[in-house]
Amino acid sequence: MDAVPTPADPRQLRRADFPHRLAIPTRWMDNDIYGHVNNVVYYSYFDTVINEYLIRAGGLDIARSEVIGITPETHCNFYASLTFPEVVEAALRVCRLGQRAVTYEIALFQAGNETPAAFGHFVHVFVERATMQPTVIPPAIRAALEKLHVPQ
Repeated sequence: MDAVPTPADPRQLRRADFPHRLAIPTRWMDNDIYGHVNNVVYYSYFDTVINEYLIRAGGLDIARSEVIGITPETHCNFYASLTFPEVVEAALRVCRLGQRAVTYEIALFQAGNETPAAFGHFVHVFVERATMQPTVIPPAIRAALEKLHVPQ
């Protein structure tokens, strides 16, 4: 995969620019009174694709791992409404990988549409669970994150 760096307009990105994708069905409760998925739910989809990947590929045990990721920053641009019922494809990549933190980029795609319905970023700072003090990213998680890294 030859993913492109983040363009000035992220709507130019396509599914193929993201090394990991996850299908997420919308739920009836995701819709708001206006008949579309509420904007806060988009962040839930971001969180879902990230943590599914960290658990499956990086060995994260959300209940017992000594090192966990906390989220000091998120951002989302909304381009098209998602609704129930449909399946959203959440696409994930890493744009910045430091010693203690990672910045993910996520795009949400509707079935049959190559233009993202939403695009954003999500930052994890890794901390010791017991002290909540920043620490280095564990080797297994780092190895998983490196597979998603797209140089900027």
